[in-house]
Amino acid sequence: MHLFYTPDIAGSSYQLNEEESKHCVRVLRLTTGDIIYLIDGRGGFYKTEIIDAHPKRCALHVLEHIENYGKRNFYLHVAIAPTKNIERIEWFLEKATEIGIDEITPIICQRSERKEVKTERLNKIIVSAMKQSLKAFQPKLNESVDFKRFIVQRSEKCKLIAHCIESDRKSLGQTYHKGQEVLVLVGPEGDFSEEEINFALQNDFKPVTLGESRLRTETAGLVACAQLNFLNE
Repeated sequence: MHLFYTPDIAGSSYQLNEEESKHCVRVLRLTTGDIIYLIDGRGGFYKTEIIDAHPKRCALHVLEHIENYGKRNFYLHVAIAPTKNIERIEWFLEKATEIGIDEITPIICQRSERKEVKTERLNKIIVSAMKQSLKAFQPKLNESVDFKRFIVQRSEKCKLIAHCIESDRKSLGQTYHKGQEVLVLVGPEGDFSEEEINFALQNDFKPVTLGESRLRTETAGLVACAQLNFLNE
């Protein structure tokens, strides 16, 4: 299946941009009459036919349009501290998109070693993973934000903070109920500070554990993502 990301598609016809047209016609060697598929990042999945295999402006006719393709039964938002090695967060975004996630926010914490995140490249990784895993919904990547500022703005019904400090923490399975909109906080290397944990608890976040192992930031984010998708099956 040849899949293209076309966020601006509308109507029964579409023209690929020059870069995608070249990839379609020159690289994939597709021609008039061949079938290709499009996703718009908003849940739209399109079956189209090439009607003009031009290497700079390949024209398509929409044969079938499916709305809310692959829509899941819950909304998952992971707020995660960006790692010093940005490739680890890139890996998290790729794998979380493949598994299923709706929104990601980089949060800047007291122990964060990285204070700035450039989202342009990260969004490209998300789009690539979305295409690879046949997802029609593009996860929303927010700009980075200060931890406390982020905490006081949240209104999700289920708000969780995953941390490593020994305390009365429950597993996701004990805390989360299927179908809920959920926000999970994942801290930096070195974990959240006690001050941050207490601040989150004061703002109605519940403490959770992701297991007995001490996990890297990006691994913890992915474990939370995988567990919550499993709990919603």
